[in-house]
Amino acid sequence: MAERKLDGYRVAIIATDLFEEAELVEPRKALEEAGAKTKVIAPHAGEIQAVQHDKKTQKIKVDQTLDQARPADFDAVLLPGGAMNADALRMEKKAQEFVRQVDREGKPIAVICHGPWLLVSAGLVRGRHMTSYYTIQDDLKNAGANWVDEVSVRDRNWVSSRQPSDIPQFNRNLIELFLEARQKGRRAA
Repeated sequence: MAERKLDGYRVAIIATDLFEEAELVEPRKALEEAGAKTKVIAPHAGEIQAVQHDKKTQKIKVDQTLDQARPADFDAVLLPGGAMNADALRMEKKAQEFVRQVDREGKPIAVICHGPWLLVSAGLVRGRHMTSYYTIQDDLKNAGANWVDEVSVRDRNWVSSRQPSDIPQFNRNLIELFLEARQKGRRAA
């Protein structure tokens, strides 16, 4: 991924405290190596706390709050997991509206692990073919998604994945999806 095919591509990473470290850090690194510009967007300013499962690790700087961020300023969204992160974010009305607007415009959404909870609460998963961490499969099925236990699943403008061990394939698929969207001219105005 040394080629910088995503130069200037703007990716919103929506997360809050207790996000799963690898699910934000590793895709972000892959995106930036491909030339994308990423911004961490959270409900509060300052920093958000990462975890590896249930152990606190590093803190990540918040670039914008949900109050400040505008979906029109981004070309794609990345939703990392972590049960506590995803459970808190799904209740944030501004996060729900952010992903609804991104999806309405056909921009890519990459989501992993517990991250789909926000998409469930935003009312977006009905009819979607996707995967997630296995413990939330009933939530996705009950919301109308076609859930499958696969490493990574593409469905139109979405790519989903299950867990940290799937990140290498998830990263390849999200970069491929973002490149395809860019080539189709789905850039934010």
